Order: sequence, then structure tokens, then C-alpha cells
Amino acid sequence: MTRFLPSITTHASMHTSVFIHPTAIVSPAAKLSPGVSIGAFCLIHDQVEIGENTTIEAYCELGHPSALAPELPLVIGAHSLIRSHSLFYQGSTFGERLATGHYVSVRELTTAGSNFPLGTKSDFQGHCRIGNFVRTHNNVHIGQKSVIGNFVWLFPDVLLTNDPNPPSETLFGPVIEDFAVIASKATLLPGVNIGEHAVIGAHSLVGINIDAGMFANGSPAKVICKASMLRMKNNPAIKAYPWNKRFARGYPEDLVQAWSI
Repeated sequence: MTRFLPSITTHASMHTSVFIHPTAIVSPAAKLSPGVSIGAFCLIHDQVEIGENTTIEAYCELGHPSALAPELPLVIGAHSLIRSHSLFYQGSTFGERLATGHYVSVRELTTAGSNFPLGTKSDFQGHCRIGNFVRTHNNVHIGQKSVIGNFVWLFPDVLLTNDPNPPSETLFGPVIEDFAVIASKATLLPGVNIGEHAVIGAHSLVGINIDAGMFANGSPAKVICKASMLRMKNNPAIKAYPWNKRFARGYPEDLVQAWSI
């Protein structure tokens, strides 16, 4: 590892400036694209590739070595923001516009698409696959072998488990299909499948598969009704689900227009 002394340095392969704080330690083997900013007291290891116009705030560690993925780099897509005190192991890949909260931990062999907000103090145990436009809130735990589709919402303190007989080495991660909503403090047990546009109520303990478009709630969770029967609390005339028919904040206009058809 080599410490860059000047606060402004030039990335040799790109012939353009990147910002590296004088207190940061950045490996000369790391690949930094144009417009990258590395904050104070960061540690950037060898196996790291950071896309253009990405900001890494103070006290982050990227590319922490892993014996489970020794030859694979950590790849952070362009236009991303990794907030302070976050830890990413090598061997994971994230699309453009990753945005984390603070104190995030991501282990090796996580693959995620674009436009991924990752909430403060969330913990991803790696060996998982995540789609595009997935939104997670604070303190979300994603166990190994989890598979999450596109446009999924995971609210605070959601827990995805994977070991049916703990402790063991036989892991079955939950599968969450596109547009599903998992409300606060819900727990998904190993191997369950949450169907497309399904909704899981707060504090639910889910040990059964939930079909597409259904609403499940309780501990243990039971299917209550079609999610499309749920109405907005402030206006019962409006169906709450599918949520993408009424909620569009933060999504590209072309997607929103397609949803309205």
C-alpha cells in the first residue's frame, strides 16, 4: 500500500485529476476513474475499481481482502456515493449510482445492479444477488444466498435469514421478486419465495412462500388478501398497491411512463 501525499493527484491511465485527501491510503494498483474523490482516513486496497464521479467519504475501507474471493476486485459503478465509515470487501460488483448511508458493511461476492440506495448500518453478508432500483432503509440484514429482484423495497430492520438448522453449512437464502415490499422489522426465513408485487406487513415472520400480488402479515405470517385490496390511509379511494401505479419519486421518467400504461 502506498500513501499519496498531495491532496490532488493524477490518475495515470486516465490523465485526469482525482481528489485524494492527504490522510487517505490508496494502493497504486487501485483503478480510479475521472472525478473520483477519496475522503479523509480512507483505505483503498489493491483490488478496487471505482467508476467516474464517485465520492468516497471519510473513514471508509474499500476492497478489504477476502480469502473467499482473492482474485476478484471490488467494482463500484459511476456516480456513486459511499458515506463515511463504510466497509466493502473485495469481490463484489455494484452498478452505477450506488448510494450508501453510514456504517455500512458489505461482504464478498455481492452483485448489485444500478441505482441502489443502501441504508445506514445495513449489513450484507455477501454471496447474494440484487437487481436494479432496489431500495433498502437502515439496519437491513441480507444473509448469504439471498436473491432480490428489481424495484424491491426493504424497510428498516428487515432480516433475511438463510440457515434452516443453525448452526450449519446448509444455506438457503430467500428470493424476493420484482416490486415486492417488505415492511419494517419483517423476518424472512430460509428459502422462502416472495412473489412479484407481494407485500409483507411490519413485524411479520415469514416461513411460507407468498404468491405474486398477495398481502401477508403476522407471526407466523399468513396470507390475508390480495395486496390490491389495500387502500391509502389518507385517501381510501386510491389503491395502495401495486405501489408503482401511484409512487414515482426518484425513478427515471421513462420507467414511470411505462408503469402508467
